[in-house]
Amino acid sequence: MMTQYIQIIRDGLWNNNPGFVQLLGLCPLLAVTGTIVNGLGLGIATTLILITSNVTVSLIRFIVPNEIRLPVFVLIIASFVTATEMFIKAFYYDLYLALGIFIPLIVTNCSVIGRAEAFASKQPVDKAFLDGLMMGLGFTFALVMLGGLRELLGYGTLFYNAELMFGQTAQWMTIKIFSEEYRGFLLAILPPGAFFGLGLLIALKNAIDRKLAQPKTQPIMVVTSQPQIT
Repeated sequence: MMTQYIQIIRDGLWNNNPGFVQLLGLCPLLAVTGTIVNGLGLGIATTLILITSNVTVSLIRFIVPNEIRLPVFVLIIASFVTATEMFIKAFYYDLYLALGIFIPLIVTNCSVIGRAEAFASKQPVDKAFLDGLMMGLGFTFALVMLGGLRELLGYGTLFYNAELMFGQTAQWMTIKIFSEEYRGFLLAILPPGAFFGLGLLIALKNAIDRKLAQPKTQPIMVVTSQPQIT
């Protein structure tokens, strides 16, 4: 049983990462990752929706007929997306303006409906919850990594506009990596830069996977006996 939970964690965070492996949800992944804060905000929202929708689908999996399961799943996801959008709009309005249309578009995110159909509808609540959490964290990791890369190259900073999520007291979190004279790499913050950045991160992940897959060989020491002189 524990092995199954460990596999769910590994799949969500790394082996089957929605952003780097499944390549699902690319529209928000590429559109809002101009900064780390934007990516983190959308990632947390998507994680909450993945958890709540997975748990709900798992709870009703035995009472929903197969013929209407997909419309029911979409209705469930849309309800949680609407609630999340209203919460962000009420308490994090500036962040809501920054994320814009991509919050309600979580309804059409293939990673959310895909996990509901492929996993949550066939598994008990505990596994559905863990899968939603890990897939959400994996997607958030992809958003933050891409946002950090683009922000670093485009603005020369990290955690720019942190106050959008953490309040005005979080302005100190903005880290200036380069000097004031740095004008930024414009391509990094433009839409083509998102594709280049995602490609670089996927290549890095594949390189790490190949490195980890290489067998660890120990050097073989050959001992030769010296002839004895009598």
